[in-house]
Amino acid sequence: MPGTTIPAPISVEEVPALTGTPNKKRKIICFSDFDGTIFMQDTGHVLFDNFGCGSKRRNVLDEQIKTGERSFREVSEEMWGSLNVPFDDGFEVMEDSLEIDRDFRSFHSFCLENQIPFNVISAGLKPVLRKVLDTFLGEEQSKHIDIVANDADINPDGSEWKVLWRHDTELGHDKALSIQEARAAAEADLAGEDGTVPLIVFIGDGVSDLPAAREADVLFARRGLRLEEYCIENSISYIPFDTFADIQRALEGIMAEDAQKTGGKGLPARFNPRANLWRRVSSKNAVPRYIVMSPTREERMFLWPEAYTELKTPGIETTLELGGVLEEDEAPQPEGLGLDSAAPTVMVPAA
Repeated sequence: MPGTTIPAPISVEEVPALTGTPNKKRKIICFSDFDGTIFMQDTGHVLFDNFGCGSKRRNVLDEQIKTGERSFREVSEEMWGSLNVPFDDGFEVMEDSLEIDRDFRSFHSFCLENQIPFNVISAGLKPVLRKVLDTFLGEEQSKHIDIVANDADINPDGSEWKVLWRHDTELGHDKALSIQEARAAAEADLAGEDGTVPLIVFIGDGVSDLPAAREADVLFARRGLRLEEYCIENSISYIPFDTFADIQRALEGIMAEDAQKTGGKGLPARFNPRANLWRRVSSKNAVPRYIVMSPTREERMFLWPEAYTELKTPGIETTLELGGVLEEDEAPQPEGLGLDSAAPTVMVPAA
């Protein structure tokens, strides 16, 4: 059944800001999308429109992703392969075109002061993202940000841009898997500390962020963009933001809440127990078909990239890797998807 909801909209100020010193014992790991989240523009789009396939062809390719005609990876390879520009020349145009979130620098300082690892997680190219961060933040600040993204092999003369995909999947980079790996590593570091687990935070803006978003304990979605729309449509717990200052205020309250309620031990006060369940039910052989029929084809592509084009008939037919095959009237609806919701709502993570 759908989770408990509150009427939309909710302001950032409504997130609990409890008294007490923010908890530094609880390990918090922050992941953020790059294009459209930290920066207002898309780095790839700037390059494609100026030195590659052009905006008209890019729009056609974007539509092919949305309709499911071609995979994200296949389309991305065509876009990056269309470039013919030396790296430094392309970056000069990006530098003039990009705008960083006005409060990101102060938020990054907040993360450093509170020993919160901040990671960029992106479907873009690592050398491009690193150059952008080095330029806009300075190398001293940029070096503290890990970039989890695809790599690239770029000819010195710019005649070939080849993507070196992080994962051998239809997406090329499985953001959910990357977050799972980070969570597992952090939990291993905390082994023996009374079952203490880290708090995972994700910040994003678009449909391509869905796999990572469902792995987070706390999800921030940029206000007015597709990720927020999807969260409202499916009653997914999230906190809206306009700038990274909103995220900092909310996170300070969440840290204080966790310190007061848990003392930094065991499970976080804001904990997503469905993260591991999601991964088990979202493989090619275990896709809940009643859910697959409800999102758009673009959303299904990011949620179930290997299977979304194969499931074309409606009806409830669910095979879970949690205990065998369930009959139609037994098939559970994952909590929080809001399949029966009558009106758009915004959820905040349960305390």
